[in-house]
This record gives sequence, C-alpha cells and structure tokens, in this order.
Amino acid sequence: MALDKPYADIPGTTVFDADMSRRGYPLNQFCMSLMQAHNRERFRADERAYLDEWPMSAAQKSAVLARDYNAMLAEGGNIYFLAKIFSTDGKSFVHAAAQMTGMSEDEYQAMMLAGGRSPQGASTGSASDASAGSASDASTGSASDASTGSASDAGCHRYTERDD
Repeated sequence: MALDKPYADIPGTTVFDADMSRRGYPLNQFCMSLMQAHNRERFRADERAYLDEWPMSAAQKSAVLARDYNAMLAEGGNIYFLAKIFSTDGKSFVHAAAQMTGMSEDEYQAMMLAGGRSPQGASTGSASDASAGSASDASTGSASDASTGSASDAGCHRYTERDD
C-alpha cells in the first residue's frame, strides 16, 4: 500500500523522502566515493568506466555525465551528496544552484541577495511556473521588508539582520 504523500506536488520541489533515498542509494554512494582523492582521479580519467562500476540506473548515469543536477535530484540524488560531483569538477554550490534554476551565477547571487524566489511564483500549482522565477521576482520587497523579514516580503529565503 502506497503512503499518502501530500507533499508530492510541491511545484518546483523534489522532496527527498524514504522512497527517494532508496531510489538514489547507488547514485548517492557513488557521490560519496568522490570524497577519496584516488576515486576522484579515477572518475576524472574515465567517467563512464567509473560510473559503470556502480549499480546506478541508466538515467542516473546519464544525469551525472550531463551534470544535470535537476535530473539527479529526480533520480533520488541528495543535494549534499551531489555536492561531491560539482566539488570534484572544481565548481561551487552557487554554480550548481544557478544551473539548477536556469540562471547565470551572477543572476542567482543577485536573486539570493535580494531575498530569494518569490513564494507567489512557487505557489501557482504548476512546476513549470515555479521554475520560471527570476531575479526580478525577488525585487518586489522593499529594503524595510528585508530587514524585518515580514510575511509580505518577496523572498522565501529571507535572512534578517540581528543585533547580537
């Protein structure tokens, strides 16, 4: 009997639950192998051969080879494990997140500094609407909203200033 998953249709979001953990186990174990220098060297030398040593699905291997982080998430990858791949490539978390949102690194950083994606853009009920946000979505909040972290501000990832 399948469990009811009321969170299964959050637009633009892949929830990493127990089912995704089981699905992504081989992918995530491959990622963890990249913590060892000799494995990173082997992977860089022949990515396909190294991937073929792991019991990953064809879709998981294709996603890794294409560096399609959204596809890796859909195949059960956990972002903290996937970080081993972009770190092996000498890329930052900002680089990967920008790629996942379809933005340049500069656009992504500007969006996050402005408070993140608009929650209104992510709550329209369509996954394609959620991924269509841009840096301009986050610019609707005023500077006073940013400092208070009010419910009316535009950012769903709001960092507020503290005095302590």
